[in-house]
Parts: sequence; C-alpha cells; structure tokens
Amino acid sequence: MAKKSKIAKAKQREAMVAKYADKRAALKAAGDYIGLAALPKDSSPVRVHNRDRIDGRPHAYMREFGMSRLNFRQLAHKGQIPGVRKASW
Repeated sequence: MAKKSKIAKAKQREAMVAKYADKRAALKAAGDYIGLAALPKDSSPVRVHNRDRIDGRPHAYMREFGMSRLNFRQLAHKGQIPGVRKASW
C-alpha cells in the first residue's frame, strides 16, 4: 500500500495535466517554447506515473488491467477478472 500523500499527489498531477492539456497543445502547435516553459512543471504529461488503482503501488504496473502484479494475481485466483484464468499444464 502506497502512502496516502503519494496517491494524492499523483491524482493532483493527473488533474493538472488535464487542466492544461488544451493550452499546452496550442503552445506546442504555435512553437512557443517560452510559453511552454512558463506552464507549471506538473502540467506535463511526462511527469504522470502509472499507479495501481487499488492500492497505489507504483512498481510492477500492468497497463492492460490498471493494477500491479500483486493485485492482479490475487483477483485472478479469485476469478474476479473477466477472461483471465490461472494456467495449469
């Protein structure tokens, strides 16, 4: 489980990226790099890091499912992820 402060900061970054997306695209199209530099650093989409939606774990993130490998494994064993079954051979 990630710290609550880290999860909150990640959500805040995502909100800031969404807020400045149109302005950033317009400045990029115009080639105004001074204007881009004046925007807040956290408004850049590069600074957003993928985190597990369940507990906020930043490592071992599986993009297709939006969760870490640990939570994926637990839910797959319980049969709670549609279309996923444990392999047996």
